[in-house]
Amino acid sequence: MRHMKSTESTQNILQELDTEGAVIIDSLLSESLIEKIKNDLRPYLDASPDGINNFSGKSTKRIGALMARSPACRDLALNSLINELCSKFLEEFSDGYQLNFTQAIEISPSETTQPLHRDRGVWGNYLSRKIETQFSTVWAISDFTEANGATRIVPGSHKWEKDREATEKEIVFAEMPSGSVLLYGGSILHGGGANTTKSEKRLAVLIHYSLSWLRQEENQYLSCPPNIASQLPSELRSLMGYSLVNPILGFFSPHNKKGVELVSPKHLFDE
Repeated sequence: MRHMKSTESTQNILQELDTEGAVIIDSLLSESLIEKIKNDLRPYLDASPDGINNFSGKSTKRIGALMARSPACRDLALNSLINELCSKFLEEFSDGYQLNFTQAIEISPSETTQPLHRDRGVWGNYLSRKIETQFSTVWAISDFTEANGATRIVPGSHKWEKDREATEKEIVFAEMPSGSVLLYGGSILHGGGANTTKSEKRLAVLIHYSLSWLRQEENQYLSCPPNIASQLPSELRSLMGYSLVNPILGFFSPHNKKGVELVSPKHLFDE
């Protein structure tokens, strides 16, 4: 996989995404922010059970609601470079984008490979493949190596016929140092790798963005309800869906008030 610096032009990064379907931006996070993320997530990871099948991972922990649980992860969701790339990547298909999914994934030794899949599959086969559904990020909170479960990617598979299967020779590993981020779209084949080490765990934070008119994979309003969202930056609340989209998608009527109807969710926060 191609590695780029954060100083690379957005045009060049987007070109790589269009051609190969995925790219890695190296060393985007400071060591101090990485440590804050680890500290935020550790209590929830320690309390989480492992998965129950080969897709969720029988030696893998997954936790969500990161915007409510981790102040440090909010910085990832609002990263200016990522949001600029996301906006341009999805602009052909929507007049905006939203936070679709947040999850921390810790792969432990003895984990096997996750089946290759396309993230757009959560919406079934109802959307034309000409429409790109999402822009996804996998942040390396620990080093990613082939041995500890680095994400497997099939470059170019976003342009394949949907039923074509990848051969082992077509699969590459998203190896990257901690603080780096893997970017890819919703149409590329990928999956978690096997952890063949004896004691090394691989920790990642996944933050995915989708077209503003699609239902979000993670219900942001339950994962981060208004009483918590009120403490967040307005920009992040809007990204999560506490806002209107072109021009009335997402309105509500306050059930406990009279004379206030069909308003933006921003009404909750006196905006």
